[in-house]
Amino acid sequence: MGLDAHSFRAVMGSLAAGVTVVTTTDRQGQPRGLTATAVCSVSLDPPLILVCIDRTADCYEAFQTAEIFAVNLLQEWQAGVSRRFAQKEARKFEGIGYRSGVTGAPILADVLAHVECRIRARHPGGDHTILVGEAVAHGLASSPDARSPLVHYQGAYARLGGGLPADPS
Repeated sequence: MGLDAHSFRAVMGSLAAGVTVVTTTDRQGQPRGLTATAVCSVSLDPPLILVCIDRTADCYEAFQTAEIFAVNLLQEWQAGVSRRFAQKEARKFEGIGYRSGVTGAPILADVLAHVECRIRARHPGGDHTILVGEAVAHGLASSPDARSPLVHYQGAYARLGGGLPADPS
């Protein structure tokens, strides 16, 4: 018994996810990155994060040879950045503000937060590779207005509501 890919995608689309851009550098030191929602914390001690990298991604090889990566958590107004990094093109960083973090991973400008990691493990995961990274540096947006993440839900960008609904019980 199993689900076909279409049905599985429809079911998992019901899980709201924060939108990130995961970045690294290739062997030539060039910035590389992709949009990802398959990102989560694994452990607090040590601080571990996992990201899932699609094997068909244009920057897959860069992540396979990298020792570091950064997870850039996008703000709700950064859907354009998400769409750009979801495409398969070499010039994703052109015209996008970024800096090198303490690990050398690209940190995008104006993100809600970022976490820089050193890769601790790679695991096969179907059509993806699961990277487990140990968090070694981070940053939070300094603007008091930077509080709303970009969210993906049921195949589209979504917005968080203003608080929790009343508990009917």
